[in-house]
Amino acid sequence: MDGKKKLPNFYYIHSHMNNINSVAILTNSLSGKNKGIETAKWLSDQLTQKNIHHTIYTDQWPSNAELHEFSDCWIIGGDGTINYFINLYPNCSLPLMLYNGGTGNDFAWKLYGGISNKALYESISKRAIRHIDAGMVNEKLFINCLGIGFDGEIVASMKTIRFIGGHFGYLLAVIYKILFFKEPLLEIQNGEQIYNGRYLLALFVNSSRAGGGFFIAPTAKIDDGKLDMVLANKMPVWKRLMYLPIIKKGKHLHYPFITHKLGESFSIKSNAIFPIQMDGELLYSKNVVIKVLHNKFLFRI
Repeated sequence: MDGKKKLPNFYYIHSHMNNINSVAILTNSLSGKNKGIETAKWLSDQLTQKNIHHTIYTDQWPSNAELHEFSDCWIIGGDGTINYFINLYPNCSLPLMLYNGGTGNDFAWKLYGGISNKALYESISKRAIRHIDAGMVNEKLFINCLGIGFDGEIVASMKTIRFIGGHFGYLLAVIYKILFFKEPLLEIQNGEQIYNGRYLLALFVNSSRAGGGFFIAPTAKIDDGKLDMVLANKMPVWKRLMYLPIIKKGKHLHYPFITHKLGESFSIKSNAIFPIQMDGELLYSKNVVIKVLHNKFLFRI
């Protein structure tokens, strides 16, 4: 050993505002009932005062080549917006920031601890550029949480009651599924370990929080090169009502009906097609392969 201090295993650059010379601000007109557009205009005012070149994109986002003409990309929205971004620009190499603009904002909470957009902007000079992980399922990317079974069914139900929206609509979907959800039969493989059974929850998460505040995997890290698998066994309605509030608080990992394992890849098979939610977005399949993409994106954190 040469006596030098070992560097952390993430990409780290001291970040000052003078390193930010041009910013792409990406949002959409539907995000957070115009909250995204209002935030974009506010950020534009701040950057104008500092004479920093920037462009606001709403419904028409730039091409990959146009995006990389900027030094930084700031995204305004919730988990669905960041999911759309990483799938539209899967090889983005720009430093990213995520400003609250959605309903749940779970991944933004993981990055910044729930601070306001104003406080986040004002703290840029204290933030460094770091690599973080993402996940892949059947060639689609996710960055916060992937859920099968109960979780997927809730999002599918939300799509049918989108006109209600917000936490109230999510609560209605949860209550309905607590009462009527039927656990799918799954075969899940993690390395040499195989799990067979009917599961209320089958979650594969990069971050620790999902569903607008459920601490599914409270110990999960976004830069460890692993995904956290959390399985909850089949249970009757009365147990669902008892334990889902405990799961929301992240106090569930020690219970015998919970399986919590870390892994780099997982495969899932079923005899029926099931809904899968990725950061709140839906796909359907009966066979999936899930894997971590270590150090996939750069964020100012």
